[in-house]
Amino acid sequence: MYQSFETPSHDHGAARLADLRAEMARRGLDGFIVPRADAHQGEYVPVRDERLRWLTGFTGSAGQAIAMTDRAAVFVDGRYTIQAAEQVDADAFETVAIAETDPGAWLRAAAGEGDVIGFDPWLITPAQRESYEKAAHAVGASLRAEADNPIDAVWPDQPPAPMGSAEVHPETLAGTSSADKRAMVAGALDEDDLDAFVLTLPDSINWLLNIRGGDLSHTPVMLADAVLHRDGTVDLILDLEKLDDAVRTHLGEGVRLHDTPRFLPLLSELKSARVGLEKASVPVIVETTLREAGAEVVWRRDPCILPKARKNPTEQAGARAAHLRDGAAMARFLCWLDAKAPKGTLKEIKVAKRLEQYRNETGKLRDISFDTISAYGPNGAQPHYRVSRETNRVLEGGSLHLIDSGGQYRDGTTDITRVVAIGTPEARHRRAFTLVLRGMIAVSRARFPEGTTGVQIDTMARMPLWSAGLDFDHGTGHGVGAYLGVHEGPASLSKRGTVALEPGMILSNEPGYYREGDFGIRIENLVLVTPPAVPEGGEREMLGFETLTLAPIDLRLVDPALMRDDEIAWLDAYHARVYDALYPLVDETTRDWLERTTAKVAEFG
Repeated sequence: MYQSFETPSHDHGAARLADLRAEMARRGLDGFIVPRADAHQGEYVPVRDERLRWLTGFTGSAGQAIAMTDRAAVFVDGRYTIQAAEQVDADAFETVAIAETDPGAWLRAAAGEGDVIGFDPWLITPAQRESYEKAAHAVGASLRAEADNPIDAVWPDQPPAPMGSAEVHPETLAGTSSADKRAMVAGALDEDDLDAFVLTLPDSINWLLNIRGGDLSHTPVMLADAVLHRDGTVDLILDLEKLDDAVRTHLGEGVRLHDTPRFLPLLSELKSARVGLEKASVPVIVETTLREAGAEVVWRRDPCILPKARKNPTEQAGARAAHLRDGAAMARFLCWLDAKAPKGTLKEIKVAKRLEQYRNETGKLRDISFDTISAYGPNGAQPHYRVSRETNRVLEGGSLHLIDSGGQYRDGTTDITRVVAIGTPEARHRRAFTLVLRGMIAVSRARFPEGTTGVQIDTMARMPLWSAGLDFDHGTGHGVGAYLGVHEGPASLSKRGTVALEPGMILSNEPGYYREGDFGIRIENLVLVTPPAVPEGGEREMLGFETLTLAPIDLRLVDPALMRDDEIAWLDAYHARVYDALYPLVDETTRDWLERTTAKVAEFG
């Protein structure tokens, strides 16, 4: 539980790459693909499956590598370019920005006629395989699935598979019984004339069965696979030692239990069935096994994804309760930070630990929802910076401290980012912060018709920055689960956000700005998509956002001269709401601080 601040090992790079290449040579491979993935294809993976990190030293939550006999590269997106450059041994690996050169293009340049490129069929999806196959075939190379992963053969102290216990997620929090969920999703299979659907994403399975678990840090899921049948029954495949009598009773007769080795044989029994798979998330080996058995594979989106994203009224109420509780903890923390930071003795780790302490003192915290990003000054310029004992900066004053954090409570998952001025902020800090704030406010106030997608909302967040010739290299927002993953699909507010926003979806609203080597800014609230309604004086129904997050925004960093009157009015109203909600929940010292920090913009100072 909670966060480790140990410095990542530097025993990676050339030595481990040499070991992998020796194993590749033994198998007759000229290259090997190393994704950051496990057999369940979720965003978060257990330490046993951190093969990319073990090989390269890169600790980010997304990335991949390709090792050839004479070249190797690590591929990262815009969130991680600075981090990868610092963590990856440049003598062993090229660090490649995916936006500039995707892995397929790099492979076409690195591979040659007759080369054999290996991959682990548990860790690559059919969509990824197609991309790699196209690149390999273009230069006369070929892909080959390996029966076992060559990294596992050269990783001497590889951790064991996780064995967290499963627990029931009660209907009082889930809002809908597992039986009703299974019937609803099975109805979608019936409409699609599918006999079954293979589920491998942990959050889908845990949501469907109203269970949670402890197999992953910060994400309360049990790792498993499942086959949902048209009649609403489920074959659940996992290590059965994770289940106690209470969970078995909860699952009931409609869920048949199988130990992990039974997964592929069970798929082979679906001989003539029409079986749905999600091309972007299912492991290749699942597709291969079904086709070899004679099943008809039908590509469809995971049928749990959209229903899971549409939070029901019970889940929405839980989210509000979790954010109120979390907001009180944040207020206590920010009050403490304001009092202690001017002394110039605080370090990033101390700050992160104190925030965890305040959340833990709620008595309701199950875990943090991700490793806290506590980043002062130049460290804040890395959007997904991870503080360690090696990088632990003093908050010495004269710059900004960015803290991105969240909690896992049984009634909801939170994620919030605030930036705090340490000392007197400079005009450049206030200008950049205010432009980011204006983008965040634009999203918060948005009204939009049904069918609007995240890419359209993403543009609203960027307009103030674009007008100043600035931008940021991550999405404006991601979906958030209900005591599940802090990152949840299918909707997002991003340049790739093509899924329509629907009532009940919870997303983050977090535009930012990052000046490499100097500072970073990100302001994040979670928002709930509201039901359609006709605005006063309007003619058509519009959706909107309810802001869930409750915590002051640092007014020392706001330049009112750069804001419109309606934007200032929104900020004043938000702070009035924060004050009213949190005042009864905090101590006297925090109340005094809260009164000062939630003042109207015109009265602050």
